Amino acid sequence: MKTVPQISLKEAVALVKDGDILLQGGFGMTGNPVHLMHALAETSTKNLTFIGNNVGEAGIGGGRLLRNGQLKKMIGSFFTSNPEAVKAAQDGAVEYELLPQGTLAEAIRAGGAGIGGFFTPTSAGTALAEGRETKILNGVEQVFIPGIRGNVAFIRAWKADTAGNLQYRMTEQNFNRAMATAADLVIAEVEEIVPVGEIAPEHIHTPGSYVDYLVQATLTLEDLGSSATVSSSKKVSEARMNMAKRALKELKKGDVVNLGIGIPTLVADLISEEDGIILHTENGMLGVGPAPTDGGGAMDYPVNAGKVPITALNGSSYFDSADSFAMIRGKHVDVAVMGGLEVDEQANLANWAVPGQPLLGVGGAMDLASGANKLIITMMHTERDGSPKVVPTCELPLTAIKAVDMVITDKAVFEYIDGQLTLTELMPNATLEDVRATTTAKFVEKLD
Repeated sequence: MKTVPQISLKEAVALVKDGDILLQGGFGMTGNPVHLMHALAETSTKNLTFIGNNVGEAGIGGGRLLRNGQLKKMIGSFFTSNPEAVKAAQDGAVEYELLPQGTLAEAIRAGGAGIGGFFTPTSAGTALAEGRETKILNGVEQVFIPGIRGNVAFIRAWKADTAGNLQYRMTEQNFNRAMATAADLVIAEVEEIVPVGEIAPEHIHTPGSYVDYLVQATLTLEDLGSSATVSSSKKVSEARMNMAKRALKELKKGDVVNLGIGIPTLVADLISEEDGIILHTENGMLGVGPAPTDGGGAMDYPVNAGKVPITALNGSSYFDSADSFAMIRGKHVDVAVMGGLEVDEQANLANWAVPGQPLLGVGGAMDLASGANKLIITMMHTERDGSPKVVPTCELPLTAIKAVDMVITDKAVFEYIDGQLTLTELMPNATLEDVRATTTAKFVEKLD
């Protein structure tokens, strides 16, 4: 059995050269090789192309490289959590390429498997498909995505043995497993290094054949940024809670359900274990439970797609981001409940970008909108200025085409019946006259 060298942080980052393509694992700060990133920020290495789900929070992880001016380009799915990344993109200081989260994960997996690229239905018909090759496959428009490889991958695992075999903890697999396969040089930052044989073969997630160097580094609460702890304070309006309660009525025992950020998250608070609804979070978990009540954070618990600590129900399972989005695209998620900015008469959804802002925050929205078997959108009926959100044609950048099955607002419930936008229910305290006055989309009425 080979022995993988254990080196220092300083020795590790010296292996990164000017102009390298750097893969960085992690989802937010969970499973993030933050010590390697901070050590790299202490060097003069520059002109790096950064590839990761996001660059971390401002001044933390990849955010520190960005602040230092060491990044030439960033490729990822969600940079809006870092205001400095948004500003760098707006100012033209850093090139950027946005990929849907599942597309990013699969591109890295393809690169690691020696596959040149693949076609995916995710992002078809949207701004992110512009300039890319498209084909109709099995009657579905699909977009070609090249595989991704890097010169160096920084990944984070919880435990390694001296042969380089890696074991991840809870939702810390995320992008790490695929990235471990997709770089010329793979450096794993780990919490603990044990003698070979101490990790049972069936508990090894990444075989040592992929790993070139090990760096031992102990994680602290400070390293986790905003995921370090969970807040128990949550103020929810009656209107938003009514929407969550109405969405819950659409979920059946045994359903696998993904809940988006915002109003959909409230549905999770209404679900009990006895309901038999299996919550999926795209960063790598089935069987999501409620937020912990003991004040613990990401050092103690898994996190969801909102980077919020959660608990695991009996029967829960963990996996990496590539497998998670394979579940979504493969139609193994029964229902997705997502927020929206606009929905139109053709069942198109816009929920990820607004005019005048760089397109930096798609995350997993496109994958879920096109991949879930049923898509429910929860949103306020109008903007704060009174402008409608249920419209004839979406004017904002599209998330998915002809994908929406139901829209739940604070005023109404719409369904697409025989291809027509149909008002099927009024929400509490709403009137038909009000819905007609605040909806510009044409709809038919089928009220009980």
